[in-house]
Amino acid sequence: MALKIGIVGTGSVARNNYVPYLAQQEDVELVYLNRTRAKAEALAAEHGGRVLDSPAELAAEEPDAVMVLTHETQRAEAIEALLEHSFKRLFFEKPLVAKNGQENVCEDDFFTARELLKRAEAQGTETAMVFNYRFFEQTQRARRMVAEREFGQPLQVVAYSHYATWSHVIDLVHLFAGPIVAMAAVDSAEARGGGSNAAVDVGGAFRFANGAVGTILGTLSPTFAFPLFELIINLEQGRVHMRDLDGELEVLDYSGTCHERIASVTNVSRWDHYKASFGKSVAAYLESIRRNESPPIGGAAGLQELRFEAALKRSAAERRWVELDEEFPVS
Repeated sequence: MALKIGIVGTGSVARNNYVPYLAQQEDVELVYLNRTRAKAEALAAEHGGRVLDSPAELAAEEPDAVMVLTHETQRAEAIEALLEHSFKRLFFEKPLVAKNGQENVCEDDFFTARELLKRAEAQGTETAMVFNYRFFEQTQRARRMVAEREFGQPLQVVAYSHYATWSHVIDLVHLFAGPIVAMAAVDSAEARGGGSNAAVDVGGAFRFANGAVGTILGTLSPTFAFPLFELIINLEQGRVHMRDLDGELEVLDYSGTCHERIASVTNVSRWDHYKASFGKSVAAYLESIRRNESPPIGGAAGLQELRFEAALKRSAAERRWVELDEEFPVS
């Protein structure tokens, strides 16, 4: 079946990570909507498709899905406008909402996103998220190995992330260990003398619903020459350690005697892996539409990520533990 996909926001994210793949699909027709029409026209001239002028015109096209690829600071406004027209499906870039930018998610972002998702659910609009790091080869390999080798339940999680990968790392924490119920955090705001919107170093400790515990460090400090994130998941019968954009994977199987290190081939750069992960993410999403199935990653995953950040900020500001289900309920 032919698919009609709406693209809302035709900036660098759409141009570099989404439209080139979508335009190669023989059964996909693209329609574009952007604040600056000239940018949408340039993208259409390069990759094909038609340019529209309003959400109402987009709704009249009855697209199978709309990908909301605006800058995160404008995403809430874009989603609000689209929800006026009851589209079948909305697909969101990450983070779901971030009015001050992805490195400065605030509590209001969580509550705004929660209300938008409630409206979408009430009117029957299915929502989905990108979180393309789930489609890295090493992420998927780690998940297979954890399942096939019966490593059991997670016990501890240790995460370190540059803010460029921050929301993805938070999503991976949830993916491997489940929902978080309590959080305590500290940040460097006072040491740096930054304002409320300044990006600062942060450290957090948290407890999962299943009793596991974890820690996370977030920063803007390291250069892009070095790994942008580290993630260690210790389970009952083994441990996995992932590093950077589809970088080296280490596996410790407690039933054996081997320390395994699995690396990607050296003729493919981290940025090649990064770019490919978008194609894999979009391919999986398109296939879910073709099969009329639920999306690979629902919109609720975006809300969970924002909840984590909101709780982290509140805990650091008020210097206390935050109970997420009480203070940031998702429903």
